[in-house]
Order: sequence, then structure tokens, then C-alpha cells
Amino acid sequence: MTAVEDYSSIAFLDFFSDLEDPRINRHKLYPLGEILLTTLCAYICDAKSWEDIQDFGESKLNFLRKYLPYKNGIPSHDTFARVFSLIDPQNFKEFFVSWVQSLQQYISEVISIDGKALRGSFDKRDDQKAIHMVSAFASNSRLVLGQEKVREKSNEITAIPKLLDLLFLKNAIVTIDAMGCQKSIAAKIREKGADYVLSLKGNHGDLHDDVDR
Repeated sequence: MTAVEDYSSIAFLDFFSDLEDPRINRHKLYPLGEILLTTLCAYICDAKSWEDIQDFGESKLNFLRKYLPYKNGIPSHDTFARVFSLIDPQNFKEFFVSWVQSLQQYISEVISIDGKALRGSFDKRDDQKAIHMVSAFASNSRLVLGQEKVREKSNEITAIPKLLDLLFLKNAIVTIDAMGCQKSIAAKIREKGADYVLSLKGNHGDLHDDVDR
């Protein structure tokens, strides 16, 4: 087991210890920590649905019990879905980002900033546009380190600095496409102790001409 794997398996639950459990106490057969740990491990192992998470938990119960008791075993897929639907998403995001930030100091690698529209998130009937997200992806460890939601692709320029503020970047190399080729973004990356590789297009007139010479 690597230092990162050892650290993450222990500290993950510590970072979520103050996450509010939305359930009524008398209905809690499965502690929130067990639900979170099962979901994390299952997702890392490519679980795609609540049913997959339940199947993973049941097949890896002995492994999971190295960290928590799992006195009542693994909850049903309906329980996983219900609990996550009740958790405050903003509250969860804050704890998750803090945990990811703690991992980054152990990871020195290329971090890619990229914007994408979420497939299937649009709704023609209600004239709802697709949700657009700017994400930071650690290339070697294959971790999504943070995300910021934006209204449209053109808003990436304002969303990228907010995303960078969430990240521990020291000694990393940050790559961004031409949308992020801005002086303020480059300066923020350098302020955080990282280097950058930014794409450059012809619409950056003078700068493009200087590089092209």
C-alpha cells in the first residue's frame, strides 16, 4: 500500500465526521460513515449505480470491516440512494473538497483543468440548457480534485480562478485549454507554487505572434 492509499483510507472518515446525518436516529441501522466509505470504495472500483455499490459492499465486506464494524452488514441500494438524496450537497462538497485538498500534498503531478457539458443534463421541454462544469483532474492518480458549475462555456474564465482557489498546487504542472490563457489565471497558478502549460490560439493577437516568430 502506498503512502497516499494508507493516508486516504484512514483520514477520509475523519474529514466527514461532522457531516450532518439527515436521518431520524431511531431509523439508523447503518451509520453514515459506513455508507460513505462503501460508496467511495465502490466508486473507485468503477461502480455505476446504487445496485453496483450494494454488490461491491457485499462482496468486499471483510475488507471494509478493517476500518468500520458494519454490524448490520451492507445496506440495500435503496438505502444508499435515499441517504444521499437527503444529504445537503453543499455541505457534502465542502467536506469532500477538504479531504481531496489533504491528499494533494502527497501528489506531485499534472493537473488538467477542463470544461465540459454534462451529457443528458439538458431538458428541451423546460428550455433548460446543459449543465457545464469546470473540473480539475489529476492525471496520474486519476482523481477529480474539484469542480465548479458555470452557466455557459464563456463563463469558464471566471470559474477557473475559483476552482484554482480550492486546490493545493505546489510543485504541480497545471494544463488548461485556450479558454484559460489569461494573465490573471497564469499569475494565480504561479502564486500557488505551480507551473502551467496553456494552449494558445490566434485570437490572442500579439502573444500568438510573439510565440510564432
